[in-house]
Amino acid sequence: MESSKNVHIDNILKRLEKNNFDAMFLANFNNIRYLTGYLSTSFAFLIIKENPIVYVSAMDMEIASKTSSCQIKKFESFNSLVDDLKEENIKKLAIEEDLTAGIYKKLDDFTLEISDFVNLERMIKSKDEISKMETAVNIAHKSLIELDVRAKQEDSWEEWACSYELGRIMRENGAEIESFDTIFASGADTSLPHSVPSHKVLETPILVDYGCKFEGYCSDTTRTFIYTEKQEEISSIVLEAHDKAINAIKEGVQYSEIDKIARDIITEYGYGDNFIHSTGHNLGLDIHESPNASIRDQNIIEKNMVFTIEPGIYLEGEFGVRIEDMVFVDKKGIVMGDLPVYL
Repeated sequence: MESSKNVHIDNILKRLEKNNFDAMFLANFNNIRYLTGYLSTSFAFLIIKENPIVYVSAMDMEIASKTSSCQIKKFESFNSLVDDLKEENIKKLAIEEDLTAGIYKKLDDFTLEISDFVNLERMIKSKDEISKMETAVNIAHKSLIELDVRAKQEDSWEEWACSYELGRIMRENGAEIESFDTIFASGADTSLPHSVPSHKVLETPILVDYGCKFEGYCSDTTRTFIYTEKQEEISSIVLEAHDKAINAIKEGVQYSEIDKIARDIITEYGYGDNFIHSTGHNLGLDIHESPNASIRDQNIIEKNMVFTIEPGIYLEGEFGVRIEDMVFVDKKGIVMGDLPVYL
């Protein structure tokens, strides 16, 4: 296979050749954006081969022509796309794991095999990607301080209103959009890791899990605003797990080891059963990317990976505490941003 000018596509071409694939078929918007610079507004299909090509809808021809680093072609029909592949004698296709069943059926003339080639490429971030994520982190952190959660609680704001206002402030500070639906929980609802903001007036404690996107790249942070001695006690345990996990991050360590360090600390204090999710996850163009910092993940930490560390303790019917920061790897783990833990 010939080398591509795009380093990411070039690396995937090498993987395809090594594993005896003729090409790779992609439909995931962010995978296509990652590899070409073009973000679809409707649908698109990228064929990675000797001469990569993106099939785009008529609505996207103009934007694709301005942003795509690969050749573009107007999508006419799936039969036409399949005919193009057959003309190039393509028989074995690598596909994404999230390809829809409908599209999978339309490719039944080919030998299909799920591949993680793009995920493997996306694990390691470039300097430009890390810079965009740092900007997203800084925007988010500045915005939470400006929101002044404790003042909102004193003024009897509702959860949904705080969530909405935080999104507005982040946009005002340069964000494109939230990375995900903001979790703005208070009172007993903080024991629900994925609580949805309600019309309830803010109770205590208050847990805010939020982030924003800058030029497509996500940030993700959680802070818990504590008010009582019991909440402070639980928060100190979570913070110890958070800090020691981050201190253990370095090249060559398994993700599972980082999870074990955080989990063991929480377990030693008697709250192991109340830590009900993994210690963290990679992120980038998507808020959740692989791998995860979980007890089962044997992936090795490498330089320029970016992931979250977010231990938590959740006491059903009472309250929960989670502390989350993003970390990038440069020999050791370096926390992104400088948002204080206690606000």
